[in-house]
Amino acid sequence: MIEISTIARLTALLATFFCGTAAVHAATSDWVDNQGGRMRLVALAPDTQGHIRAALQIEPEPGWITYWREPGQGGIPPQITPAPGSGVTLARASYPVPKPISVGPVREIGYDAPVTFPLDLRVTGEAPDKLELTAFVGLCKDICIPFQAEYSLPLPANAQPTSRELALLDAAQAVLPEAPSADFAIQNYQISADAKSLSLRLTLPEAGGKAPEIYVTGPSGYVFFQQANAKHEGTTFSADIEIGKLPKDYDPKGKSWGILVVDGDRAMETTLALE
Repeated sequence: MIEISTIARLTALLATFFCGTAAVHAATSDWVDNQGGRMRLVALAPDTQGHIRAALQIEPEPGWITYWREPGQGGIPPQITPAPGSGVTLARASYPVPKPISVGPVREIGYDAPVTFPLDLRVTGEAPDKLELTAFVGLCKDICIPFQAEYSLPLPANAQPTSRELALLDAAQAVLPEAPSADFAIQNYQISADAKSLSLRLTLPEAGGKAPEIYVTGPSGYVFFQQANAKHEGTTFSADIEIGKLPKDYDPKGKSWGILVVDGDRAMETTLALE
């Protein structure tokens, strides 16, 4: 458990900012350093379909944390932004399984160890000869430091990745949550008429045991994880997720929300189409 003064964190957020520019060699940038850790970018040249396979590596210093795509009740979500006019867009950033982190009375969601975010980038026109993007993350301990780095990686069309770069990208992909399967899936779900709770019925890999961690991501900036009425019946688990407050005039009907279920050493991620 990490105890952090909320006042100190907010003061540091307003007062402290770090920005670095990374030099490059091959398809891997140099590390950009910060008081709370460091990060770098790895990218391959576009394939024949215009996909750029890349990853952002973040290594917090011991005792520091960084955040999942929805950081919980506090923290800073990662933001990865290709340079405007660069001819590249971010199709998807993927995130390994996070952990709940208690920060005083605040519950956050993130990582207290090195983490790599796989990136799926798309070329929108002619293949660029370099990849330019900005990464913005939060690193927190007794203070919280916004950490920004700007990258410019050459992407020559005939460049061959090193075995180390391929291994890094493959390893990052291998630890992502799995897709639903016969033994790990959402059986059914229903949001209440007042949008205050989401009822879930899941198939879990193992019978009994601890309740799984469940993270439901709604509109941007909202994540829900408080469980009520949890019940195990063999490999079936049911619970109500407390939704609480949503943005003013927000109607969940017709929206797609994300869900991550962590059960022991397995995790499953999918989307919920709300009706």
